[in-house]
This record gives sequence, C-alpha cells and structure tokens, in this order.
Amino acid sequence: MSTVWELDFYSRPILDENQKKVWEVLICESPLDTRQSTDSLFQYARFCPNQQVNSLWLREVLEEAIAKAPQPPQKIRFFRRQMSNMITKACDELGIAAYASRRTYALNRWTEQRIQDFYPQQPGYVASAAASSFVRYQPQTPQRLPDALIGQQWAFVTLEAAAFEEMDEWEINFGEAFPISMFDLAPDARIPGVVIFSPRATPLAGWMSGLELAFVKFDSGSPARLLLETGDSDSWILAPIKDPQIIKEATGFEEAKQKAQNVHFLAVQENPNTESFAGFWLLQELS
Repeated sequence: MSTVWELDFYSRPILDENQKKVWEVLICESPLDTRQSTDSLFQYARFCPNQQVNSLWLREVLEEAIAKAPQPPQKIRFFRRQMSNMITKACDELGIAAYASRRTYALNRWTEQRIQDFYPQQPGYVASAAASSFVRYQPQTPQRLPDALIGQQWAFVTLEAAAFEEMDEWEINFGEAFPISMFDLAPDARIPGVVIFSPRATPLAGWMSGLELAFVKFDSGSPARLLLETGDSDSWILAPIKDPQIIKEATGFEEAKQKAQNVHFLAVQENPNTESFAGFWLLQELS
C-alpha cells in the first residue's frame, strides 16, 4: 500500500518577540485502511520563523520528515489554495506528487487538538486569531458531470459502523477508506451513504478516483440537488432533486451524517443486484 501524507503550512495564533505571526508546518500520515491503528500514524511538526516562509525552507523540512518517517510518501495532500504554489514547488523538487484536497481528515483532527490543547500553552498565544488560522476553503459554483458519467439510478442507504471492519474483504475496484475508530462511533451507529448505479460504473468510478473526493452533501436550495465536493473547492452536481419524497430522504441523509460526525460513504455499482463495487469511498464532511 502506498503512503500518503497530509500537510499544512501556515501562520498560527502565536506571536514572536517582534509581534509577528509564527508559522508552522504540520505533516501527518493519511490512514488508508479501515483496520489501521491511528496511533501508529506518522506525525511531524515544526515552527517556522516569519522571515523564512518559502518553498526552500519547506523542502528542507520535508526532507527532515522523510528521514524520520517509517516510509516516504508517494503523495501529499494539502487544503490551502493560497499555499498551493509554495507547497507544490517544494514537493516537485523532491519528486513527490502534491494534490489540493479536502480529504485531510487526520490532519483536521490533529489541528483541532492543537487548537484546544497545544497552542494556548505556547508563549505569545493570541486566542482571537485561533479560528482564522485554520480557515479552509471557499466553495465554487457546482459543475455538471460529464454526460457519459451520469448515473442512471441512485439511492440513499445506511450501514452499521461495525460493517466497515470487513471492508478489506469487499470486492472494490476504486476507492479509499479510513478506520471508523477515528471517530469513536458505536458499532451499531448508522453510517449514511449514496449508491450510484450505472452501466458505466467502472469508468465513472475511475473518473471519481482521480478527483480527491471530499464529501457528498444535499443542497436544499432552488433547485435542490445532490452535490459531490472534490479537490480543495470543486463541486459537481450528482443529481437534481425535484420529488418531495426524495427531498425528504436527502434531508434524512444530512441528519444521519450529523449524528455520525459527518462520516458517510459514496459507492458506485453497475446495478442494485451486484455484490461488487466499481467504487467505494468512506468520506467525512469537515466543518
């Protein structure tokens, strides 16, 4: 299995002796297996002086992290659009693929812990700056899916959290998961999902696998529609929703997400009778 890292490089709610914001790089390993222990995931953090914020410094820190890690990354995810050039340049110089992504679930949990427990204990901490240090993305206007990739049918479904412990045994062509244990959900907690049925299931799943899937959401506006969020801010229209009964089901899907800490899934199958999946992704909508 390949190794994927999640990275953030940005100012923190801490001021130095010159009243300048201190920057920090955070690096952690993405969990890619439903049975993987999150305690074993690699983490690396280092503060950066304000005057040294550049791709050269970041590349040197990445080299240090690689030297300390059990395995070097084949891919690095980052969520800040405004840091794209600097992060991409540092990664390119090391021959590592860098992707703008909101699939930074482990990094999100780690940064929340640091906001609550770590930064307030540091000299120069500024409480009022804590929230702005982790502003994530600006949503874009949803795009239409390519016609050849639109599913013929789709359905809202649920699975118990315990079912995902056997996900490694499922027949899946494309997909990605993480351990449900990251979110302290009860084994019988209901995890909502969307299943898309299409005779072109494999091409659809293959296309999706290259998009850095983030989450699925129901947009109750006018017109109501089911959206697929990808990359750092891209949005796709999975389906328009007009039927009042389907709108009710979509509302229930969002309510079930909230009860499950926004954990949900997206699956792609050829038809409702097949047991294999062309694609299956565990997802979480980040706040």
